[in-house]
Amino acid sequence: MKFEKVIGQHQIKQKLIQAYRDNRVSHSYLFYGSPGVGKLALAIAFAQYISCTNKLENDSCGECPSCKKFEKLIHPDLHFVFPVISNPKKKSISDNYIQEWRAKVLEDPYFTYNEWLFSIASENKQGSIFADESVEIAKKINLKTFESDYKCMIIWLPEMMNGTCANKLLKILEEPPQNTIIISVSDNSEDILPTIRSRTQPVKILGIEDNDLKDAIIRQYNISDQMASDIVNISNGSLFEARKQIITNDETEYNFAKFTELMRVCYGYKIPDAINLSEELAKNSREKQKNFLYYSLVLLRENFAYNSKLKQVIYMTKTEIEFSEKFAKFVNQANINELMQIFEEAYYHIERNVNAKLVFTDSSFKIMKVIRKN
Repeated sequence: MKFEKVIGQHQIKQKLIQAYRDNRVSHSYLFYGSPGVGKLALAIAFAQYISCTNKLENDSCGECPSCKKFEKLIHPDLHFVFPVISNPKKKSISDNYIQEWRAKVLEDPYFTYNEWLFSIASENKQGSIFADESVEIAKKINLKTFESDYKCMIIWLPEMMNGTCANKLLKILEEPPQNTIIISVSDNSEDILPTIRSRTQPVKILGIEDNDLKDAIIRQYNISDQMASDIVNISNGSLFEARKQIITNDETEYNFAKFTELMRVCYGYKIPDAINLSEELAKNSREKQKNFLYYSLVLLRENFAYNSKLKQVIYMTKTEIEFSEKFAKFVNQANINELMQIFEEAYYHIERNVNAKLVFTDSSFKIMKVIRKN
């Protein structure tokens, strides 16, 4: 994978390239950040760049024998470690799932932990980097390079390591073999052993730049410019979050419509309308009811931030912002805690299978009491 295939992240790309040019490549990196920002893609692109025999100014060539093998993830000096599931029919090591891994990465390197487990038919089993992997790591790390000056090991989600495996990795990091680069790619770096973290060079991968993310989702999903802008605004730089928003867009529109309707009938003390709306919401599935309440909580927080002039932390679509321009003044210091509590309690009761019509009707009456506070 060339750097040009990685969405955005221009500063990180340049820093990695410059580190190689200055002969400052670390033996161990920790790429960490939120899911969907391109950490794994960056790790593979960096490994390919290091091994490329005909480097361009800002990227690998994509044409040399080394790059050709990297593009298929079959280079002999490229090794992967990743969570797998326990299976009585085969050893729980990455190599036994390497074909599935290559297919998944080549299809889309922005996948999540849950998406990976689904692709290997985990049947609700939890994935892990098991103790058996420690032997494989030690064996691979001590191999001589076959074709490149460096051998690269990419460890995806090291926070999922079994304790035995983590301790073996620690020993390797304490005395790293020559010409070896280990790139750990983490969604939750705080869950990695502190002794391992301290022996890596941390590289924080921030969210994808707005324009780059917008261009990417327009290309991939053929959506309108305005819809792409709205999605980017609430995705916090994550392709994973942007895709989730695209997939759930219809439900989001429904939740927004019902939230605005609920606020209007409650502000106007329209009791019959509130009862009718409660009956309508109660007819939805429990998951849909919970999603509505969760969406309402998020939108209340956004409106409080908007009213408090904290626009740098606001993640709303254009339609939501237009609504908030008039509504946000009703979400303030005097009532925000009570409003949040109403929706949190409703969520709690729906989750525990309390009669939905009663929950929504009761919540509506409570909102009526506090919505005009200022």
